[in-house]
Amino acid sequence: MEKQIRVAVAGANGRMGQEVVTMLGQDEQLVYTGALDTRGDDEAIRASLEEMKPDVLVDFTTPNSVYRHLEICLQHGIRPVVGTTGLSQDELQEMTKRFGEAELGCIVAPNFAIGAILCMKFAAMAAKYMPHVEIIELHHDRKLDAPSGTALKTAEMIAAVREEIKQGHPEEKETIPGARGAEYEGFRIHSVRLPGMVAHQEVLFGATGQTLSIRHDSINRESFMPGVNMAIKAVMNMNGFLYGLEHLID
Repeated sequence: MEKQIRVAVAGANGRMGQEVVTMLGQDEQLVYTGALDTRGDDEAIRASLEEMKPDVLVDFTTPNSVYRHLEICLQHGIRPVVGTTGLSQDELQEMTKRFGEAELGCIVAPNFAIGAILCMKFAAMAAKYMPHVEIIELHHDRKLDAPSGTALKTAEMIAAVREEIKQGHPEEKETIPGARGAEYEGFRIHSVRLPGMVAHQEVLFGATGQTLSIRHDSINRESFMPGVNMAIKAVMNMNGFLYGLEHLID
C-alpha cells in the first residue's frame, strides 16, 4: 500500500465536512486525524494541529476563517486543500507567493466536482468561437458569497480567451437595478439562492441563429468527494500554490 496521508478537517461538522470525513474513512491510504476546532484562537488551533500532526488540512469553513488557516498551515508545514470560496484576488496572489517561497503544496479550488471542472473547460473552449456569453449560477440559500467561486473561476477562464466585446444593446437600461446581473469583462454573471438547491451552473452562449448551453448540476455533496480525494493525494507532490482543479485534469 502507498504511504498513508494524515488528514485533518476544518469545518468537519458542516455538510461538506461530514462528506469529507466519510470519504476519508473509505480510502485506506487516507487517515482521518480529527476535526480542527475553528472556534478557538490561533494558539488553540496551533495546539490542535500539533496534536493531530496532519500532512494535509482540508478546509470547508467560511471566508472569514480560511485565510487564518492558510497562514497557520504555512507556519506548520501542513499542506492545505481548500474548498472555501470568498478569498479575494489580493489574498490569492499573496498566498501564491508565500506557498511558492515555502515550496509547500496548497490547492484552493472553487469546485471539486469533476463535472463542474469539465463545464469550466468546455466553456473556455466555446468562448473562443462564441464570445457572447452569460453565466447563471444557482446555489442553496445558506451560501455566503455571490457570485460563486465556480462562476468567478469560469468567468476568468472565459475572459482569458474571449474576444473583447461589449454585449447587449448599447442603450439598454435597467429599470430595476441589478436586473442584468453583475458585469465581468463585458459579460454578465447571475446568482440564484434558493432552498433545495446544492450547486448548479449554466453557461449560455449566443450567436447568429444558434445558442449553446453548457450546464452542470451537483445533486448532492457526495459529488465533490472524488475531486477532494484527488486533490489530497496531488498536494503531497506539489511545491507551490494551485488555484483550480482544472490544472489536475488533462
